[in-house]
Amino acid sequence: MKKTLIIKLGYTETLDNSLSLTTSLGDVLRTTFILHFFKDCQISWLVDEKAAILLENNPGIDRIFVYDPGTSLEQIKQEKFDVVVNFEKLPEICKLAEGLGAKKYFGFRLNSSDNSIVHYSEEGKKLVELSQDVNKRRKNRDCWQKILAQTLGKSWNGERYILGYKPKSEICYDIGFNWATSNKWTNKGWPKDYWEELERLLGNKYSISQQRDLNSLYKYIDWINSCRLIVTSDSLGLHLSLALGKRVIALFGPTSYREIYFYDYGSYLLPESPYNCLPCLRPVCDKKRKCIEYIYPQKVKERIEYEFGKHISAKKI
Repeated sequence: MKKTLIIKLGYTETLDNSLSLTTSLGDVLRTTFILHFFKDCQISWLVDEKAAILLENNPGIDRIFVYDPGTSLEQIKQEKFDVVVNFEKLPEICKLAEGLGAKKYFGFRLNSSDNSIVHYSEEGKKLVELSQDVNKRRKNRDCWQKILAQTLGKSWNGERYILGYKPKSEICYDIGFNWATSNKWTNKGWPKDYWEELERLLGNKYSISQQRDLNSLYKYIDWINSCRLIVTSDSLGLHLSLALGKRVIALFGPTSYREIYFYDYGSYLLPESPYNCLPCLRPVCDKKRKCIEYIYPQKVKERIEYEFGKHISAKKI
């Protein structure tokens, strides 16, 4: 059985050109679909401790290594891997991956001449180009899964995310308002007064729950599972909802909806914006009014009513 190491800590977003030590939990979760391509392998996954919960009890992973410059890395260096998949662009991680002496590599590596990020094979060319060229990424029409599968020399055929944690909650709300965004991507956040207006417009027709348990990932997943429909920004909550098979309405502004595949679980709304910069793919907006503010509560209400009329049976609590 081939031994495969997947390196996805969440420090650098795979399709983003910025380097950061802020863990992107959604980036780790949405990468789990690649496990479908390694079913006949012994899988180890190197991940940041903040994202490790998203991989716990995953049936496709044999061992989880929590990133530690000491103990875990020394253990990894002592092993022999047949395949290494590196979806991190931090130079020290790229050097770690290349130093393992695997038989086959996929993903990112350092150019020995200038330490720039390049790819291991021709299949990975598009991944590197999109991660480094914002204009090419803005024009991209392929979803995340198709791009990563291509990097691995595979064809993506609808393989889904794999979440190991099994929620303990029962469904008890019609709608969940997943309003929070990361501190890095303030550009994604829908205004607080819009959420309030949406709740007012919906009246007493549906039972509504506000996002909660932000300090516990387990409880956060349980909260998402307790709702029939999640209204959300492009965030971890969106990917968790898709992993749990929830109906979703996603609000997109600065990021690209084309990179998300909804698995027939919902849809997206775009701003009725006067700007021509969408998607700008910038974490912070330089305009007086963010593009996301051009998605109006009335439009979201109409989409909610469509979802309940077409896909969901509301149950008052």
